[in-house]
Order: sequence, then structure tokens, then C-alpha cells
Amino acid sequence: MPETDRVSADDLVYLSRDPLNAETPLERQVGVITPASRHYVRDHFAIPAGPDRLAIDGAVRTPLELDVDQIRSMPPRSLVVTLECAGNGRAFLDPPVAGEQWRTGAVGTAEWTGTPLRAVLQMAEPLSSAVEVLCIGADTGTPADVGKRIAYERSLPIADALRDDVLLAYAMNGNDLPPEHGAPLRLVVPGWYGMASVKWLARLRLLERRFDGFFQTDRYVVGDRPLREIAARALISWPRDGERLAKRPFVARGYAWSGRGDLAGVEVSTDGGGSWQDATLSDGTGRYAWRPWHAAVSPRASGQLVLVARAVTSAGTTQPLDEVRNERGYENNAARPVLVEVA
Repeated sequence: MPETDRVSADDLVYLSRDPLNAETPLERQVGVITPASRHYVRDHFAIPAGPDRLAIDGAVRTPLELDVDQIRSMPPRSLVVTLECAGNGRAFLDPPVAGEQWRTGAVGTAEWTGTPLRAVLQMAEPLSSAVEVLCIGADTGTPADVGKRIAYERSLPIADALRDDVLLAYAMNGNDLPPEHGAPLRLVVPGWYGMASVKWLARLRLLERRFDGFFQTDRYVVGDRPLREIAARALISWPRDGERLAKRPFVARGYAWSGRGDLAGVEVSTDGGGSWQDATLSDGTGRYAWRPWHAAVSPRASGQLVLVARAVTSAGTTQPLDEVRNERGYENNAARPVLVEVA
């Protein structure tokens, strides 16, 4: 079987091996935390040898280099954060669009531990003219659209980079970062799509103008808008699509999250969106982590049930039922139906 085919393993569902791109098997998710071995992986290039030093330069008064041990010696902070690839759900678009054909498993939740990015930036004393922080990874390659070797790099507006909850993370679920998740040091930007959480972080460069590199203006952008906060989404993790169940009550389960406002609830339909009932949404483990939900379902007859779950935010935004289309299929948070056969 070609490596580009989707093949199941014990821990991940692989889309490609080189670069490594693999989904979280959501049907195996238990509780809030995703084990590192099952957390989705999105790589653009081959996994590099992680740098042991972080450089901070550009529009700063005090350019500096810190080794990872120095960063680990600073006061730590831990946050439970759901990361999601901006292309999650792309595989369902019809007609299809280019890019990794993620279904719904390009998402996972971990406890990340590290030093707030703000603390390191303040050591370098940013100039008042700095408007963005360019985050440069050690992973490099030659995209076909570019024709030259480049690094994976994304920028953050300075105000966002100085948020207390943006981390230079060195641990995942209480252990050192695994190589595929950015060891020894990665960025974690809570509430934003995963493209902002640069892995194998090598350099922070403060800029006096907006960054216009490939991964900022050609990828991870809709129109001229670089992607940022995660659109609200609820997913059904059980029952699975195609499941055959006896005609008796059962409990549907899943997860819901949003980077664009707090979750207010999850609604579930058993008739493809014709009618809705409120699900029970579990308490959260933090504002940036997905929340489990469940709903009792009582089939009235044998035949096919079309289960759909949708998230509702405190601002009144409801997850769409129709696909969200753009050139590369970003932010397609359309609710996914699950077809169940009741016998």
C-alpha cells in the first residue's frame, strides 16, 4: 500500500509518512487529554534535529540567545489546550480542494507546560516600533510553489505574542516533548489553529512591518486574512459512522470546542438536522480545551438514523450544517452527519 494511503495503526491514522501527517483516532479518545502517541501530527517538512538554543533578535534593544535549559529554569505555566489543523474537515469538500485530506481527526488536546513567550520577549526589550514576532522553526524544505528551500515560519501580532497564555512549551502531558511534537521547544498559541504553534522553534525575530512569507500569505490565509482563532465545532466520537445498533436507547458522545467565544452548548439531531435536542455539556478543564458532551438517543423504529451534533457559542454563533468553502478548504467546520443502522 502506498505511504500516501490512509492506513490505520494502533495509535494514529496516517495520511503520509514523509512528511508525517496523521490523525487522532477520535473513537479511542477517553476523557479530555489525548495521549501524545495519539495526538494528531501536522508536518510540512521532515522532522529536524531540534535546536538546543533559541535566538531572539530584530527590533529589540538586547538581542540574545537562550539555551533550552535556561528557558526550562524560568517559572513554568501549564495549560490544557486543544490544537486543531486549519484543514480539518477538508476531505469532505465536494468538489475537492488541494491539501492534506484530513477528515475530522486533525485535532487533539494536551496539557502543555512551558515558559510564557512574554517573559522571554521582555528579556530582549522589544522596540516600540515592533509590530509582529516572526516565529521560525528548524524544519525546512522546498515547496513546489516556491522553488527554493525555506523554513516553516509564521508571525504573531505583538499584542498577541505578549499574551500571558502563549507558551514556549517543552513538555506535553507531563513528559518531555516527543520529536514529532516539536522537541525540544515549540510555540503553543491557545485558541488559534495549529499553524500558529510553530514546532522546533529556533528563532524569534521582532519585525517592524507585517510578515509576508509563504506560510503567511500563500498558505493558512483566506483572501488576505491570515488564519487565527478556531471556529466552533462539535464532533460525534461514538457511535461511529456505519455502526449497527440494536433498537434500544443509547448515549451518543463527542467533543466540542471553540477559539471564537465560549461554548454555550451542543445540540444533537437524530434526523439529519430536522429537529434538535440539547446535549449535556461537561464542565471544562480550561477555556482552551475541548469539552466532552453526551446525549440520550431513543430510536423509535428500525432503520437509519442520521446523527448530527453542532456547537453553539455564548455569542449565539451556531456551527454551520453546510460546508465552508475557500480555495484550500480552511476552517471547514461544517457539522458532520453520522449514519447509524438500527436493527
